[in-house]
Amino acid sequence: MILILGLIILIAAIVVGLAGVFGNTGTGHDLGAGGDFSILGYHVTGSTGSLFLSGIIVGAVALLGLTLVMMGARRSARRSARARRELGTSRREAAVVDRERDDLIKQRDDARAETGAPMADAPRTDRTDRTEAGAAVTAAPRGRGHWFGHRAAHR
Repeated sequence: MILILGLIILIAAIVVGLAGVFGNTGTGHDLGAGGDFSILGYHVTGSTGSLFLSGIIVGAVALLGLTLVMMGARRSARRSARARRELGTSRREAAVVDRERDDLIKQRDDARAETGAPMADAPRTDRTDRTEAGAAVTAAPRGRGHWFGHRAAHR
């Protein structure tokens, strides 16, 4: 939000500045004796000091817009850096959990091998089941993948 507001202010200041420069060229716009200076239909009559003050105000507004743009960009960069750090931390934690899980599975398999107990959750080598009629049915995954890994509601 700050970034967008800063861009709007900066662009407005640039437009006013460019309109003042390009709209007042030629000898008819001298500020000397009775000269007239206009910006977007607003006529400024007076001294060169008042015109200089108007330029300072436009420059200050442009600086404010640029400052807001930089603040918004810095905040966005800080937020993304924090997200990258948190992602690295969560990946390290997930790797530790995966190693612990693999160690537990290995310990379980070793214990079963020592006792001679059959492994109930060993992967099946045949990928077909039989229906009641005796026809072979493949055990391939049914359906298609869903966004976010699940269905919206159970069937």
